[in-house]
Amino acid sequence: MAHDAADRPATEPRSTVLGLVAAGPHRIKVRAAAQEDPASPVVVLLPAMGVPARYYRPFVADLHAQGLSVVTFDMRGQGESTPPAARGVRYGYQSLIDDVDAVLDLVASLHPQAPRFLLGHSLGGQIALLHAASHPGRVQGIVLVASGSVWFRSFTGVHRLRILLGTQLVAALSTLFGYWPGHRLGFGGRQAVDLMQDWARQARTGRYRLNGSATDYEAALRTVRQPLLTVSVSGDKLAPRSSVDHLAGKAELAPRTARHYSRSAAGAASLGHFSWVRNGGELSRWIRDWIAAIAPNAASWTTSAPK
Repeated sequence: MAHDAADRPATEPRSTVLGLVAAGPHRIKVRAAAQEDPASPVVVLLPAMGVPARYYRPFVADLHAQGLSVVTFDMRGQGESTPPAARGVRYGYQSLIDDVDAVLDLVASLHPQAPRFLLGHSLGGQIALLHAASHPGRVQGIVLVASGSVWFRSFTGVHRLRILLGTQLVAALSTLFGYWPGHRLGFGGRQAVDLMQDWARQARTGRYRLNGSATDYEAALRTVRQPLLTVSVSGDKLAPRSSVDHLAGKAELAPRTARHYSRSAAGAASLGHFSWVRNGGELSRWIRDWIAAIAPNAASWTTSAPK
């Protein structure tokens, strides 16, 4: 089903700064496009590797138009978050998971009546699911959009070899340089060496064993019981359906709804790992309907949301 421009929000919603999250030298500015109803569900959006939160503004507007409050922030070292990744600035997946928990603390303090959901894109989806595994009960559900395992065997054909060689080369260069200079090399933005090592290890082994963490994440993932919505995207070579299935399959007890966002559903001539963000009107409806089915106060906020 195609959708024309009349289906899109006319303007971006007003965004306000909720506060700052601090961990050591790191400062993360948290923003929100909130609904007037304090009980409206809150979606906390976790960006992809190297992608600033501002890139998601069109999709934030789509979600907000569906009656959802949307919280955004930049991952460590990205966008408004400081300091940037550099030699001697160390953090990995575990630090990003801890940051999500601090953001949820802030959201809970300001929106105590609202059910909370994590929505992760690419790396953000991995972090969202790992957070849910290690912090049970903090959110009511997890949405993964264009987010899959990096394990090379979850890809098909020649892409298996490309993923394996590419991820290990990135990790090796990150170790050599003391950080990943993706802003100069055209992939992933500036990233800390520990993060790229965590990423490459999962690509090589298929398992989450994180630098600086004693948590058995593979075991923890098997205990996740929150509802899970996974969305693969047409034309996405970085997170094909096989990759999405491998990541979601780690949460074997989670009730899963799996959807595929096609060009016809989006009303777009082409889609991919990143371009879906600017063609997310129908996807935002899917997310609204999924949340409405599981949110405790769905009846009170969906009555005024567009159909």
